Amino acid sequence: MYGYKTRQRILRKSIKSKMNKQTIKKLKTFLTKSSKKNVFFVHEPDLKKKDYELLKTCVEKNEVSTSGFYEKKLEKKLKDLTNAKYVILTNSGTSALHISCILSNVKPSNEVLIPAFTFVASANAVKYCFGTPHFIDVEKENFTIDTDKLSKYLSQILKRKKNFYINKKTGNIVKAIMPVHPYGHPCDMKSIKKIASKYKLKVIEDAADALGSFIEGKHVGTFGDLGALSFNGNKIITAGAGGAILTNNLIFANKARQLVSTAKVSHPFKLIHDDIGYNYRMPNINAALLISQLSRIKKILNKKRTLFKNYKKLFENFSDLKLVQEPKNCQSNYWLQTLIIKNKSNKILEDIIKNLMKNKIFVRQGWELMSNLKPFKTCPKMDLKSAEEIQSKIINLPSSSFLIR
Repeated sequence: MYGYKTRQRILRKSIKSKMNKQTIKKLKTFLTKSSKKNVFFVHEPDLKKKDYELLKTCVEKNEVSTSGFYEKKLEKKLKDLTNAKYVILTNSGTSALHISCILSNVKPSNEVLIPAFTFVASANAVKYCFGTPHFIDVEKENFTIDTDKLSKYLSQILKRKKNFYINKKTGNIVKAIMPVHPYGHPCDMKSIKKIASKYKLKVIEDAADALGSFIEGKHVGTFGDLGALSFNGNKIITAGAGGAILTNNLIFANKARQLVSTAKVSHPFKLIHDDIGYNYRMPNINAALLISQLSRIKKILNKKRTLFKNYKKLFENFSDLKLVQEPKNCQSNYWLQTLIIKNKSNKILEDIIKNLMKNKIFVRQGWELMSNLKPFKTCPKMDLKSAEEIQSKIINLPSSSFLIR
């Protein structure tokens, strides 16, 4: 019998060999045939001639700043897609989250429940309000919040005080929960809303990855009190930079629109500001870039789903490799195609990534857990066993929609 270290070395060599001789060759052949490129990144914009034509029109009309025709048209198109009553455009997904935290009245001595496995913007938005992120665990299958584990955890650590619930350990009010739809895969919003109702939590949906993702026909970002979208350069469609707040609450919508516009009061000639506001509006030129992409969003979503199916077929004979797929009763936008290495060895993951990058396939590892980052190491957290296990097993594959013709 081989010892543990010897078995691990043999397994690494076996998987590394397979990735070199079989999968990498097939993967590169597939990618090259699809896009006629030699270098492949995780996600790139898929811009067409029509997109440039709208930008040209925007410049010719001299409507490049923070108000104009394309902004209003984009808000209408996003309402139609998401069925949100109100859409407020912002200059980034991060600013959309920040304003959502302000509207949720997140203050110092308040905590917001956030999955430990997310992009740093989720936690930063809470810190901007001087609140404290409280990190919670995720499921292993698609990295969404583990609601069963969370429910048990909150029943142990929270106690009611008047109209709020207090963390017994820190004495802080737990004010909100921020579910994240990672890589476009929807959370169990039904269970999250039950938890939020029980503990009187505001729900701020971080749907930055998830434009075009649905749960039983309802667009993500519209289940909570507020939702945030992102149109960053690496998203499923892009404004270069940009985001949006989704809400069905008129009071929130009006306040959000005021705050993103430097809290400026409407007046024919005076410059009056009645609150601490933020210069968070999306410029009209960014909206112009986004509109024509949004008009073909169904085609883009179909390409994303086809790409997932092609990858699934490519990896189906590898017992140690698994492609992440959408949860039951959900329609994911499959923003990033994500591979899980089932074996626990970090060395295997490093070997695979290095071999892919040598072949100019520039994949990336999953987000570092927020609880491991320097600004958040002292923040409260639950047992993060699943998040810690999956983080070292994830590879984000090239996922641009132009990989499918």
